[in-house]
Amino acid sequence: MIAPPRFPITPSSRTASQPVPTRSARGEQHEPAPSGFAALGLGLPILKAVAEKGYTTPSPIQLECIPTVLAGHDVMAAAQTGTGKTAGFTLPMLERLSHGPHARGGVVRALVLTPTRELAAQVAENVAAYGRYLDLRSDVVFGGVKINPQIHRLRAGADILVATPGRLLDLQQQRAIRLDRVEVLVLDEADRMLDMGFIRDIQKLLALLPPKRQNLLFSATFSPSIRKLAHGLLHQPVQLQATPENQAAPTVEHLLHPCDMARKPELLTHLIASNDWQQVLVFSRTKHGANRMADRLCAAGLEAAAIHGNKSQGARTRALAGFKSGEVRVLVATDLAARGIDIHQLPHVVNLDLPNQAEDYVHRIGRTGRAGHPGHAISLVAAEEHELLGAIERLIGTPLPSQTVPGFEPTVLRAPPLDLSGGRGGRGGRSAPGRGSVGRSSAGRTPRPEGRGSANSSKRHNRGRGPRLG
Repeated sequence: MIAPPRFPITPSSRTASQPVPTRSARGEQHEPAPSGFAALGLGLPILKAVAEKGYTTPSPIQLECIPTVLAGHDVMAAAQTGTGKTAGFTLPMLERLSHGPHARGGVVRALVLTPTRELAAQVAENVAAYGRYLDLRSDVVFGGVKINPQIHRLRAGADILVATPGRLLDLQQQRAIRLDRVEVLVLDEADRMLDMGFIRDIQKLLALLPPKRQNLLFSATFSPSIRKLAHGLLHQPVQLQATPENQAAPTVEHLLHPCDMARKPELLTHLIASNDWQQVLVFSRTKHGANRMADRLCAAGLEAAAIHGNKSQGARTRALAGFKSGEVRVLVATDLAARGIDIHQLPHVVNLDLPNQAEDYVHRIGRTGRAGHPGHAISLVAAEEHELLGAIERLIGTPLPSQTVPGFEPTVLRAPPLDLSGGRGGRGGRSAPGRGSVGRSSAGRTPRPEGRGSANSSKRHNRGRGPRLG
């Protein structure tokens, strides 16, 4: 819940970042033209919270999105990880809600849907931080934890509710919430929600909302399925583009190390230890591969943790908290589980496995090189992944610099490509093969894919279909 104290909106209530009035030669007082966030139409309580977070200059997506949302328009925004999109919709949403009546009796005024628990928690943290001086109530709900405490909290209503689709449907079916008075709907990372198979859940939820509302849709890419969803959801939307599509931050240094598939774990361990990397986010194509890599690093004396959909919510929360605090040196994650990882100056991102979809390379490395800080994106590439590498290089428009690590020279120079017919690794469909195998894990079974088939969902989802992540 957002802290209840109000920040008085009076002429004397200025934040440290606000300009001081000046006087002309005749002694007349003039207010200087507002700049930064103050020029976007946000009130003093929110400006104070933004200043306390250390932000002074809006990002490009914030410059476009905040005034557009304040004006009441629907928005269709292409915004990738690290662009500041969360503040882009959170700040104006808080501003608009602060001028209306508070939620009561299970009513939800603003609904933010996210694909994963981690992203939901991250958005909720931002809502609480930016709204700390507003008398608004916010909450976050997702699966993997007991539902009864959530039902109890929501009886009072929520001005802003951040949720994953699966748990929200559970709550609605138990009559714990009212969605018929939603004023603002946000679909964050809509492409991921569709990839995970949430389209039916989203359609069910849309049917519960009032027809008159503001809709904000954010997606890293705009596939035909996303455009179809937007066509039925948005009313004369303003289309925004945060950054040129498929463009990584200019401060990211790309590098690939060729090596044999079977030696990737050994090479990664060597790179982290010999270079003394202290905070490393590693991407694995499968959950089984993430577990094996984390175990190997721990055995080598490098504190590591794995995070994926089969981990309990408590384990995922502890792993993320340890990684952010520095207690966990290496976090090994699948693409889906990494959603919501937001670290201001993450120095290293390593692709232990290249992603099945070239666009995911940009999503992965978008977690480093943020806000002008230097970042390093390292990819370990085997001969079996040359087709994936080619797709990535065509997408970003440049070849990745290659450097062979002494002692890890590849012995396999040509090999059949990986069998990726099951879909997008780390998301829907059958999972792609793990390292050193073609299609099966060491246990002789196809690794379980990320997405709707994840563990820790409610019992309702176990009848007739696999459980969902959210």
